[in-house]
Amino acid sequence: MDLLLDTHAFIWWDSRDPSLGAAASAAIADPENRIFVSAAVVWEIAIKVRLGRLDFTGSPSGAVASNGFTTLPILAEQTEAAAALPAVHQDPFDRILIAQALARRLVLVTADRKIRQYDVPVLWAR
Repeated sequence: MDLLLDTHAFIWWDSRDPSLGAAASAAIADPENRIFVSAAVVWEIAIKVRLGRLDFTGSPSGAVASNGFTTLPILAEQTEAAAALPAVHQDPFDRILIAQALARRLVLVTADRKIRQYDVPVLWAR
């Protein structure tokens, strides 16, 4: 299975936070699964750290690499697809994750209930 981690799911995994549920933890730890982290997640973490709204030590992109995950670049077509999504979710970071998951046929690991309103495969992160 190919998984795309939402920002909170990545942070919970990286910090070993028990907020990440057993099913999501097992799927991320499964060596048969490929784990992707969007450049949007790295960007969101960096912005929130800079604004003082998130305590994250070190480099987010370094954390992606040290966890053995693959960074997923943001393509122009995905930004257009994110803009075309129904206006259920207003967060641009989440909208790009939805567009990327749809374009790449990835299962999005999230605890964001709004994302469930889109036609995207979700693995509940809690």
